[in-house]
Amino acid sequence: MTVTRRRLIQTAAASGALILGPGLRRVWAQTTTAVGDAEVMTLSDGHLELPESFLLGEAPEAEAREILAAAGVAAGPYRPECNVTLWRDGDRLVLFDAGAGPAFMSSAGQLPDALAAAGIDPGEVTHVVFTHAHPDHLWGAVDDFDEPLFANAEHLIGGFELDYWNDPATLGTIDPARQSFVAGAVRRFELLGDHLRSFGTDEEILSGVIAVSTPGHTPGHMSFALHNGAASMMVIGDAVGNAHLAFARPDWPAAADQDPEMGAATRVRLMDQLAADAMPMIGFHLPGGGIGRVERAQTGYRFEQG
Repeated sequence: MTVTRRRLIQTAAASGALILGPGLRRVWAQTTTAVGDAEVMTLSDGHLELPESFLLGEAPEAEAREILAAAGVAAGPYRPECNVTLWRDGDRLVLFDAGAGPAFMSSAGQLPDALAAAGIDPGEVTHVVFTHAHPDHLWGAVDDFDEPLFANAEHLIGGFELDYWNDPATLGTIDPARQSFVAGAVRRFELLGDHLRSFGTDEEILSGVIAVSTPGHTPGHMSFALHNGAASMMVIGDAVGNAHLAFARPDWPAAADQDPEMGAATRVRLMDQLAADAMPMIGFHLPGGGIGRVERAQTGYRFEQG
């Protein structure tokens, strides 16, 4: 029998839940937890295939490799997970980021299969909220037929982020390796058309969902504080891009950030806030579905999964 990607996901989902810790259960494609009366689920869009230099950047190599070795990360290509967050609160089904779609990397773009494994039709999604407009977060909003995949959903993005990618000057100022990101973003904004609206910083974009400015990875990158009753959680997108170097040395500029200095300042501020508030969070490229907490360490911080 030929095992397809969809069948593999369905088989894994049907095999039962693997216990991770209090309040969490994981199958191949999804991790779920509760925030008050609401449910949060992370769905796998696959992973990225990146050169090691994308992870190391300009970091002091000896110290960086020591941190990576202690975290069990072998030298070689960098393969970060891609976790898409689904927030079910009453009648709303809110997706944070839409994955890569079929046109970016063959190792990603698997969100439709993950949704099917979870028994969710894309037409059920009421809102799609973007942290930023990089391909692995935006391009999956449009299907192979250039139609919005989440046809019944309102799509929301920060106004500064939208303006940045739509600005003709961006193509001439962005790193040449990312120029295709500009054309890809503009095209998908056009295809989303009236489905797309923008919002401002610190705005409650939906009841219980507050936009938090976390710039640096992109100029208008946003995180989102989710509140239900006394419970809360933050969706941080790519403000923290990995579970080792970014935690141990958040002050180091990261090669993945379009503005590395600003990204580092944002990371330091965000980690300090999350650790002080003991607020759980979800990182798009963090392991195990991305759900965890920021804990202070002797130097820097550490990621506590679950």
